[in-house]
Amino acid sequence: MSECIFCKIVAGMIPASIVYQDDLCTAFMDVQPVNPGHILVIPNDHASYLSNLDEAVGSHLFRIGQRSAAALYRSGITCEGVNMFLADGAAAGQEVFHVHLHVFPRYKGDKFGFIWGLDSSAVPDRSELDAVARRLRDAL
Repeated sequence: MSECIFCKIVAGMIPASIVYQDDLCTAFMDVQPVNPGHILVIPNDHASYLSNLDEAVGSHLFRIGQRSAAALYRSGITCEGVNMFLADGAAAGQEVFHVHLHVFPRYKGDKFGFIWGLDSSAVPDRSELDAVARRLRDAL
């Protein structure tokens, strides 16, 4: 993918602050971090969406994400918690269409947060949940 910025990073065509790299994935510092220590973990081979990603590579990606989270705690960087976030598709907020897992440190007062906007009193009926679960089981 000649126009993909993450493919260019993997190819060494543009600079990146690499945290980890192996045959399957690369982890590097996000240039627009939520907080200092914000890491992106990407597959080396281009995959626009999770559905295009080999399952073994996806497992490895999350394993490196988990190790990266542990490293944040040990690093001395301000880190009281960790968020892992992956947006899959434009409607989910994906802006770079190369699968990437955000791993970033959190701490009290860091000014970042998720706004769910859900009415917590609107709990679906069990039959509704069961129907959706059935559709998902069938799709698996």
